[in-house]
Amino acid sequence: MDSPNNSKRGRKSGKEVGAGAPRKRRSRRRGRAETGGVEGQQEVQPQLQSIPSTSATCCRPLVALLDGRDCSVEMPILKDISTVAFCDATSITEIHGKVLNEARGVFMWDKIQLSAEELERFRSLKIIVKMGPGVDNIDLEAAADLGIAVCHVNDSGIEEIADTTIGMMLDLYRKISWFDKMEKAGEKFRNFESLQADRGSSCVRIRGETLGLIGLGRVGTAVSLRAKVFGFNVIFYDPYLKDGVEKSYGLTRAYTLAELLAQSDCISLHCGLNEHNGNIINEFTIRQMRPGAFVVNVSNSKLIDEGALATALQEGKIQGAALNTAGFDMVGGPLNNAPNLTCNPNVAFLSQSALGEFRNAAASEMRRGIIDGVPGTLKYLVNREHLRKAGIHSSVPSPPGVPPNFGGNYYAAAAYAAAVAAQTTVRSAPDGAAH
Repeated sequence: MDSPNNSKRGRKSGKEVGAGAPRKRRSRRRGRAETGGVEGQQEVQPQLQSIPSTSATCCRPLVALLDGRDCSVEMPILKDISTVAFCDATSITEIHGKVLNEARGVFMWDKIQLSAEELERFRSLKIIVKMGPGVDNIDLEAAADLGIAVCHVNDSGIEEIADTTIGMMLDLYRKISWFDKMEKAGEKFRNFESLQADRGSSCVRIRGETLGLIGLGRVGTAVSLRAKVFGFNVIFYDPYLKDGVEKSYGLTRAYTLAELLAQSDCISLHCGLNEHNGNIINEFTIRQMRPGAFVVNVSNSKLIDEGALATALQEGKIQGAALNTAGFDMVGGPLNNAPNLTCNPNVAFLSQSALGEFRNAAASEMRRGIIDGVPGTLKYLVNREHLRKAGIHSSVPSPPGVPPNFGGNYYAAAAYAAAVAAQTTVRSAPDGAAH
């Protein structure tokens, strides 16, 4: 890629805009390309767009957004320490060579897959910050072997996911979307018997129904609080939680998955995908459910065996399902003609508020990674254990007076530091001073 000093006139190529370079204004006939301090240019693929920093960029690390264009949130947080660019790519082949060779950090959503082979194409990369749900599109172990920290901003959108879950339940119980399609198709509602015949089920009263949650993390907890307001009896199964959690939330605990399945009228999944729970809803577990149960899943679609679910919907063993179907073949796959099915892409976390929180947190995490190194003080690091096995440990020493054995418990470390500071103040107070 040509630098600003030797690029040929009229040539369209990805160009890094230095802080000291004069900003050119385009004529009104061609339109302005500046919005909120972001200077964009039409690019040939692969493309790179840089956002001007406030000083010379020759020694600043390059940070790039791989699969997007808007850097207006990230720029104010990073502009004093890095050059920020975007690629707007959908695959590794569309990423500009300058990013592959020079980028110290990258932001990404879900469009791009980073396998071991693709990660090796990045020559200077030290930190990946993933926004949005899951890190299935990144090989965490391969990244650690290459000395790359992978961070996942996953504490935003919790309210949105819980709200979406409840919305899907209401739709299943009250047949809202079905009545909507019926009216738009010009069909007339005849009677309740026709509803049973056409839909395979009728509308169901929510109060008194038992909702079974598989997983009681942050989203599962938020769902349980909302569900109780609607009159659900809420039970949960989560083998990773300590005894007594159920008493804190006023819930009922099932100690086996089979126990939860047998007691639940509606089952909602809120567990992250791991090596133990892929296809946790399958032909065997469906047989353990109550006849005519509902299934809701806004978590990873790989938690459900789509073939087994499609069969259960066709046979009426499951009365209805509402799913995140990202990763399923909804055109030629088994769920294509399944009845009583509501589908969503992987968007349960979306809202303007949540996106702002995601991006602010991601930019702050990138700043920590650039300033403190890897793993340093990274808050959202998800391949820490892989990095440790690769021999990469924290590059930031503990603050003075704080021993390094708090295991990430920042509250305990802060309390200890405050106590040490207080003792030091007392010892150094002059005679006669108030203590």
